[in-house]
Amino acid sequence: MPPAGWRQRADAAVARGAAVDRLIPRMLLDSPISEFGARAGTAFGFVWGTLWSTGRVERRQGLWVFRGMPEWTFGRGGVCVGSCFLTGDREPSERILTHEAVHARQWRRYGLLMPLLYLIAGRDPLRNRFEIDAGLADGNYIPRRAESR
Repeated sequence: MPPAGWRQRADAAVARGAAVDRLIPRMLLDSPISEFGARAGTAFGFVWGTLWSTGRVERRQGLWVFRGMPEWTFGRGGVCVGSCFLTGDREPSERILTHEAVHARQWRRYGLLMPLLYLIAGRDPLRNRFEIDAGLADGNYIPRRAESR
């Protein structure tokens, strides 16, 4: 069960994120510039995944899924870089892939700003606007019943 008050903190994080977005020049969001950044992220993820993946590589939900990655090559249970999902040996569920597909859309919106903005949002998924927007339950950060309240 998530800690008490998590929903209010999550809502505040999303509001802070919206305020940050208003400071970013519009030409950098959902633009040819951000698309270039998303493609560059995908190229990096594809090379990184190709170098380190020892498992199956497949295309699912619009993502290149690289399995069998050593744990030090990705964060938490996996990481989305552009349209690549880099993860360990476990087969990702459809819910996880739905969550990661939202991150791929975030990459298309923010381009190369995405890693910086994600870093600024912080490591706590209950306060990270990108994790909140991707669905905390789908990302296995909270139980599904907690998110629907």
